[in-house]
Amino acid sequence: MAGSAQEKTEQATPKRLEEARRKGQVAKSADLTGALCLLAIVVLLFAIKDTFFLELQRYLTGYFSEVGRHYGSNYNPLLSIRDAVMFFMKVLAPFFGVALLVVIASNVAQVGFLFSSEALRPNLDTLNPLSGLQRMFSRRSLVELVKSVLKFSIIGGITYLLIRKNLDSLLVLFNCSPWGIYQVIVGFIIKVAFYAGLCYLVLSLFDYLYQRWEYNKNLMMSKQEVKDEFKQMEGDQQIKSKRREVHRNISMNRIAKEVPQATVVVTNPTRLAVALRYEQGEMAAPRLVAKGAGHFASRIKEIARDNGVPVIENKEVAQFIYKNVDIDQEIPLEIYQAVAQILAMVYRLKAKENYRSY
Repeated sequence: MAGSAQEKTEQATPKRLEEARRKGQVAKSADLTGALCLLAIVVLLFAIKDTFFLELQRYLTGYFSEVGRHYGSNYNPLLSIRDAVMFFMKVLAPFFGVALLVVIASNVAQVGFLFSSEALRPNLDTLNPLSGLQRMFSRRSLVELVKSVLKFSIIGGITYLLIRKNLDSLLVLFNCSPWGIYQVIVGFIIKVAFYAGLCYLVLSLFDYLYQRWEYNKNLMMSKQEVKDEFKQMEGDQQIKSKRREVHRNISMNRIAKEVPQATVVVTNPTRLAVALRYEQGEMAAPRLVAKGAGHFASRIKEIARDNGVPVIENKEVAQFIYKNVDIDQEIPLEIYQAVAQILAMVYRLKAKENYRSY
């Protein structure tokens, strides 16, 4: 019974999946990225092969003209090396750019936007010889070996079939012009790479499905692990609930203490309530002594009415003070006039009540 409880029979919980993702453990296929990158480069090469030949011809013509002009004189070969490096950087830049964009797009499509610092930390287990032997003879290593054999066999087979099919055109290359040689060789390379890329893409799709299956299998949990995680989450919820209860009690105590001494309570009218206190000659500006929403707002209004504190409805002022002013903080300058009008209304009401009682 205890042994069955430890068997990995349950799917990973959302918390387990989130923890794995935070550690950089995600299901993705490097072969899928490689296949898409290869096909993108082939398409780019097909699109710019004529332009590349003209650029190469122009560069070689300029190079040999420069060498012939300065032969035997103060010719500096470093300048030629610099020009060659600049030329090849210019030619290869589009390929590097396309490859980078495809790699980013492929990874985002597979795992979304993810940055994990934990995945960059060194793992000392990789230095353990026993761990290395286990990885060498693991199921994953066997799968990688089969994938490598398939890729080599397919690409080698495609190359052989295309050479055999185009053998006649390849044998007459020496009788062609430079342009003709270039067209045949580049066309042959593009054809081999394109068909190899398509086969590689099919293999990589199966590899992606396998990676997802293995990822889900490795993250599976035993029934005991699910129970322990549930207990832990339940304990966290209880702690949070106790914290909320303590905060609620503190807020209620403050409301019961400060609202009876407030000068006015401004409401939303139903959802928000803020209590302001102002003593002429003692305070530079009205001060917020209590605020609340929902049940707290109802409690503030109830205590205010029980203690004869005026309750004034002003939606804009209540919302502004609730969002922008902290407890025991003076109201900001931009609502002085609005609050002054409310206080003037309160003083008029008190004056009328005093007059009636008199």
